[in-house]
Amino acid sequence: MSLVTTPDSKKTEAVACRTKIVATLGPASSDYATIRDLALAGADVFRFNFSHGTHADHASRHAFVRQVEAELGRPIGILADMQGPKLRVGRFKDGKVELVPGAPFRFDLSGTLGDATRVQLPHSEIIKVATPGSRLLMDDGKLAVVVEQAGPDWLATRVEIGGPLSDHKGVNVPDVALPIPALTEKDKVDLAYALELGVDYVALSFVQRPEDLVQARSLVGERAALLAKLEKPQAVENLSAILALSDAVMVARGDLGVELPPESVPLIQKRIIREARRLGKPVVVATQMLESMITAPTPTRAEASDVAAAVFDGADAVMLSAESAAGQYPREAVRIMNRILWRVEQDAGWQAHMAAARLAPEDYVADAIASATQQVAATLRSPAIVAYTHRGATALRIARERPTCPVLGVTPTAQAARRLALVWGVRAFVSPPHTASTTVERMVEEALAVVARAQVGAPGDSVVIAAGVPFGVSGSTNLLRVARIP
Repeated sequence: MSLVTTPDSKKTEAVACRTKIVATLGPASSDYATIRDLALAGADVFRFNFSHGTHADHASRHAFVRQVEAELGRPIGILADMQGPKLRVGRFKDGKVELVPGAPFRFDLSGTLGDATRVQLPHSEIIKVATPGSRLLMDDGKLAVVVEQAGPDWLATRVEIGGPLSDHKGVNVPDVALPIPALTEKDKVDLAYALELGVDYVALSFVQRPEDLVQARSLVGERAALLAKLEKPQAVENLSAILALSDAVMVARGDLGVELPPESVPLIQKRIIREARRLGKPVVVATQMLESMITAPTPTRAEASDVAAAVFDGADAVMLSAESAAGQYPREAVRIMNRILWRVEQDAGWQAHMAAARLAPEDYVADAIASATQQVAATLRSPAIVAYTHRGATALRIARERPTCPVLGVTPTAQAARRLALVWGVRAFVSPPHTASTTVERMVEEALAVVARAQVGAPGDSVVIAAGVPFGVSGSTNLLRVARIP
């Protein structure tokens, strides 16, 4: 349940937006009052960025989120975002130099301070795989050089795009797959701590190949869901395999926009969302969504359109980064993002687009039930679908259908409920587990009680229920039931 101020009223009222909001916590949003305000303004999942802050900082935020969750009485997800490898140049004698277009420039492993002709590149992995013609981008793509010769411990390049280059600026290598694991030693320490805290999702940065997910899964196991950040061209090339091994994905447009032509990023965003939805995997669109709100109380019209485009693409969630973590207007950023989501989701054109993009069911019972559930709910104009789901799979499959009514996911564990906070159109409720002795009549009574808790529907409305028989068995969705609200 999100809170928005409707355009026709000054009153703040509860409205359920189907598209979820991920808000990053940071210096501007680390106290209890602000975190509570962000949750009330529409944040469904909070991102902890392990590139910044101490473990103590994250522990404090975790405690506040759980306190807010208990007070508001709804599951809130926590996403721990691992830093991943950071590729940077070394240091210069004077702190920076000016790269001149057309001039030669050398990178090597020497720790000697750099000058206008060379600098340390303390990453032998780049030097090993770079070949003549490879491009190195620096400072978020503002500078570019092309490799002309490669030696065992050096690269001779020529400046393609010049400008000032200062100490420790980042390096991107878009043309080659780097033999660097997605998890650094720092990440492994951070990951162990995040899992000890009890986060719901772990975001893996610098994913290039399926093996990165295999390594992460061996460490995470089932303690958290695994989200792959797609920010490298190599990840896009391996999209199908990466999606198969992850629980969710993120379109990390910042690094994608550095390593790929800008005109390619919108199409890649659409492709990732389309493929993730086909597999029923939640997908988050991130980076620079309301960037101007770091310093301004309102977004640009282009930013509002960008958020709306992600909703039309079918994203499960949209994310705020510095806007909510370090900006001057974190509450306003969440609030206006939620208003954009609400307005788009009221649009008849958006609703028709969702219906036209609905996917054909796959050839197995659970997916057939999910598809039929949506169809029956639409025919009966049901106010809600109740999905009994042990670990979240049933709710995910129904959400994949993009039904016109909310999906009330009923699960026996807080862990599953919190993971569902990221899923399009799903509102999760924790309920005691069913057993093989649970009757259908008891299940229907409980479903109607959940509908009452959700405050949807009116007496006489038909509610569609999806569950599995025998009860209490994960992955057995095979039952569709219609019940009337008394």
